[in-house]
Amino acid sequence: AQIRYSIPEELTRGAFVGNIAKDLGTDVAKLAAANLQVLSDSDSQYFSVNVNTGVIMVSERIDREQLCGQNPRCFLHLKLAIENPVEFYRIEVEILDINDNPPEFPGDEVSLRIYELASLGARFPIQPAQDPDVGTNTLQTYHLSANENFNLNVKARTDGGKFPELVLERALDRELRAFHHLVLTAEDGGSPPQSSKTHITIQVLDANDNHPVFDRPSYGARLVENSPLGTLVVKLNATDVDEGPNGDIRYSLSSHNSAALRQIFAIDEQTGEIRVQGNLDFEEATVYEIEVEAKDMGSPTMEEHCSVVVEITDVNDNAPEVILTSFSSSLSEDAPPGTVVAVIHVRDRDSGEQGKVQCHVSPDFPFQLRKDYEHQYSLLTSTRLDREHVAYYNVTVSALDLGSPPLSRHTILPIALADVNDNAPQFEHESYEVLVAENNPVGSVLVTVSAADPDSEQNSRLSYSILRAGGTDPGLDPTRYLSIHPTSGQVSAKFPFDYEQTTYLQFHVEVSDGGSPALRNRTLVHVFVVDQNDNAPQVHFPRAGEDSATQFRISPSTTPPALITKVVAIDADSGRNAWLSYHLVEATVPGLFSVALRSGEIRITRALQETDASAHELLVVVQDAGEPPLSTAVTLVVLVEEKGPEALQGSEAQAADSGGLPTITLYLIVSLVLISTVSLVGLAALGVRCL
Repeated sequence: AQIRYSIPEELTRGAFVGNIAKDLGTDVAKLAAANLQVLSDSDSQYFSVNVNTGVIMVSERIDREQLCGQNPRCFLHLKLAIENPVEFYRIEVEILDINDNPPEFPGDEVSLRIYELASLGARFPIQPAQDPDVGTNTLQTYHLSANENFNLNVKARTDGGKFPELVLERALDRELRAFHHLVLTAEDGGSPPQSSKTHITIQVLDANDNHPVFDRPSYGARLVENSPLGTLVVKLNATDVDEGPNGDIRYSLSSHNSAALRQIFAIDEQTGEIRVQGNLDFEEATVYEIEVEAKDMGSPTMEEHCSVVVEITDVNDNAPEVILTSFSSSLSEDAPPGTVVAVIHVRDRDSGEQGKVQCHVSPDFPFQLRKDYEHQYSLLTSTRLDREHVAYYNVTVSALDLGSPPLSRHTILPIALADVNDNAPQFEHESYEVLVAENNPVGSVLVTVSAADPDSEQNSRLSYSILRAGGTDPGLDPTRYLSIHPTSGQVSAKFPFDYEQTTYLQFHVEVSDGGSPALRNRTLVHVFVVDQNDNAPQVHFPRAGEDSATQFRISPSTTPPALITKVVAIDADSGRNAWLSYHLVEATVPGLFSVALRSGEIRITRALQETDASAHELLVVVQDAGEPPLSTAVTLVVLVEEKGPEALQGSEAQAADSGGLPTITLYLIVSLVLISTVSLVGLAALGVRCL
């Protein structure tokens, strides 16, 4: 069975809801005996049942808005059970709304901003008030305080919601009244009705009917070139009598300015400060005219224009430039003074005195500058040039402007001197002396003559040759015996020298360069042939055949130190190689005869005895002092015979006739002549050497 009750919300605890025993038509005692229970799965926390009386009471505060919100009907349910027999009862309690909530706006203040040129009839919605009650207790109407410009319109939706709108009935004028203050009241239908209010503040927005105005129609500024980045050029000032965005001004460079100018200058859109952001170069531009515009933030935007003239002051920031109009990096060393080497053009991009340039070169070089006319100079030779003294010049042309401080530029002109064949070759020595051992190998180098030519390239390429000239023999041609390498200067022998034939030779060597015409020089070469021990001594007395010995006769009465004979020998070599010594190597009777070491004289050393042999054979060796020594042997036979004085004299005369003393004298004379000749030649050579 189901029982329904209705109670208003917000009843106090213990308030009567209904009597279940009465409504079920059951005795109270019987209901208590049936063990009446409230089941826990219902909304039992809000209600309690007295089993003794059957009365249902409120046990907890009931807020309909909390339980059911905006639902038009709100119910709570209670389930009861009894025993013997078991029965269940469902009790439905409708919670009725009471006007316990006033309408409430989202805020106590509402702000509106309305453009002063808003059209009549324009609507401005206001956030509606909210009333959690339902039915007639909820929001019913709005009221607007009296004013001259706005009316209230309330829009009703199909769900019952009501939304207020302000409707502009009379045009706004910000200049007459900038703010309007209204009061909007929301009222419900309860009894008594409840209400709430919100205050509406309307700000009339200004219309953009005034354009910005600069305090000057144009501005001027002066800057030095190369001013640092960020340098302030000028600060602009524009005003707008409008308010808000209509009076808020933004500065910018006009689109009429070139892209190059925009890279040099920048403007702060808020402050109107124009600053340098690029390089200021007087040589590129002396004056800049900047077009600036000031715009307000209204809609539509209004703007104003002005111009800023910036004059640039020149500073000495450009060094002079040196331009070679004509230049020859190679110059002949025989160029006369005054020869033009280069034509130089100078310029300076600065202005005034800072753009005037002076040029000079170092006085240490054989060059000078001649000013042809303004900005042009010629580089000339000032003296004679000599490549062999200085072959290469780095001439520095210095250009200096008249700025303060002055700037300069230095240009190096490399000038190489071309060689002229103006130097004859020079031998290292005026003459050469050579000692050559006789019997030298064929092709052996006797001497290397060397000459130098300070000229270059072809002019210094040397060639050597032997001139035909006489030596000790006027008819001697040295080219028969000698040859010279044309480039190295090595003098070689074509044949071996023989001291016994030639002891001294002189000849001229000529050197010529490769210039045109060629230049020449000579040197004298003295060749001294050095003797070698290549000749053995030759015995000239006594003469003997190959297989026979020369015989000499002496008397048995010959007493010492009688001269028996003299061995005479000659050596074709010279010096030590011709120093001869005589040695008695073998004798029949040792000690009977002796040979003088240097003269070759053979003498008897003791008296003859009867026991001595009648014939004595002597072996005499003649040896020179060479290294190694050479020698010649001669055999003599001395016969001891008894003869009269005439016989002995005849024997001696016979010995003389067959090559005796007159022949010895002849050979001695010849030896002295040869030795004297060699000595004279040696003295002559020594004299030439000293010269």
